Amino acid sequence: MAHPDPRRRSQIASLAAHTSWARTPVRAERLAPANRAREQKWEQQVDPDGSMKPADRARAAASARSAYYRRLSMAGVEARRRRAAAKRPAA
Repeated sequence: MAHPDPRRRSQIASLAAHTSWARTPVRAERLAPANRAREQKWEQQVDPDGSMKPADRARAAASARSAYYRRLSMAGVEARRRRAAAKRPAA
């Protein structure tokens, strides 16, 4: 049964996660299934019907991924800019 105190439950979960990772000799092997699934998600997004050549699909997926993260970065910059402007006293 989970601990009733959320902070204690978080501490227990963190300890378990660190212990698990400490016992993982090759981190890349543990993460490989997730990495493959993430790459397949991008490939499915750019080529839903599977008609592209594998090399072209991989390049298109890499571009889609880069575009996504650049948009995310730009949104973060804009949000920080708005927050900073809101904190400045009105002139």
